[in-house]
Amino acid sequence: QLQLVESGGGLVQPGGSLRLSCAASGFTLNSYIIGWFRQAPGKEREEISCISSRGESTNYADSVKGRFTISRDSAKNTVYLQMNNLKAEDTAVYYCAALPLPQSRLCTLYDSYYRIWGQGTQVTVSS
Repeated sequence: QLQLVESGGGLVQPGGSLRLSCAASGFTLNSYIIGWFRQAPGKEREEISCISSRGESTNYADSVKGRFTISRDSAKNTVYLQMNNLKAEDTAVYYCAALPLPQSRLCTLYDSYYRIWGQGTQVTVSS
């Protein structure tokens, strides 16, 4: 069974940091583009970041550019989202997703292309 499991969410004060993890089971992340998305209550799902399967290319939404960093650790079969300088508007459930495309040099933030989704992890930014 192909699964993605997110972890690392929690409650953090404005200006703080969190690192989210997206671990895969049943398949190797190296053959997939990985994206991070989030959904706040009452709002549509928002694309956050992605990383190509080769790890050569990343992309970020303007809302998180300069504050969030996506990376992958092939040995651990895990993708990370480092979130710094968090703001109240970053509060949401964060999801990772996988798009099967081996050897890709680019990635996409178009969520409809992604085929495997995790269950999400809650991030709350509040004082």
